[in-house]
Amino acid sequence: MSLFEKIDHHRIPSHIAIIMDGNGRWAKARGLERAEGHREGVTAIRTVVKGAIRASVQTLTLYAFSTENWLRPEEEIEGLMDLIVYAIANETADLKKNGVSIASIGDMSRLPENVRESLENCIRETSGGRNLKLVIALSYSSRWELTEATRQISEDVIKGVLKTKDIDEETIGRYLTTCNLTDPDLLIRTGGELRISNFLLWQCAYTEFYFTETFWPDFGEEALYKAILDFQCRERRYGKTSEQIESDK
Repeated sequence: MSLFEKIDHHRIPSHIAIIMDGNGRWAKARGLERAEGHREGVTAIRTVVKGAIRASVQTLTLYAFSTENWLRPEEEIEGLMDLIVYAIANETADLKKNGVSIASIGDMSRLPENVRESLENCIRETSGGRNLKLVIALSYSSRWELTEATRQISEDVIKGVLKTKDIDEETIGRYLTTCNLTDPDLLIRTGGELRISNFLLWQCAYTEFYFTETFWPDFGEEALYKAILDFQCRERRYGKTSEQIESDK
């Protein structure tokens, strides 16, 4: 029996977020340039998107480039930006064909103009997709997001649009870049690191974490299904007791 057949298709995580880590180390282990690892990473995205659609995942969020990644060598950043433009241009038609709608989160103002234009075009072209929402986190970090939300909330309080006594968790959620998304049910990190690197900190309050040694270029459909199966073995209590959860069922 395949891993896909073992999955309980009534308990698929609605929203999966992935920290795609290990491209550079994958390349280094093979005596290749880091850029080769990033190119193979694009192929892995294509494979995992296919697997997510097959498993009926509703939302897939991929951490493609963090605000901290701007600190990397300029040559690598330029190569990544060129690859992003190339990948978007080449994948848009297939994404549209497969019913995938693209969305993005992050500080788009820092991206090169050609990257923004390619991304905006892809978002428009795929807006009718209903099989999967694919969210690309570009120039994103949670601390940036929360700082921006705090600034906007403060400005609205000054304008009288919002009263401080009315600020609650839902208010903060409305000011986040993920305001139109559900919180992730499952967060996957490839590459062996055991941290979430400033990714969706607010949204992952009750997310299940799954860490794997597999480098991102080697992470495929079977690896995705293995993570989903692991998720399905867990009990999500949200602060309640096991007895309460069983009673609710």
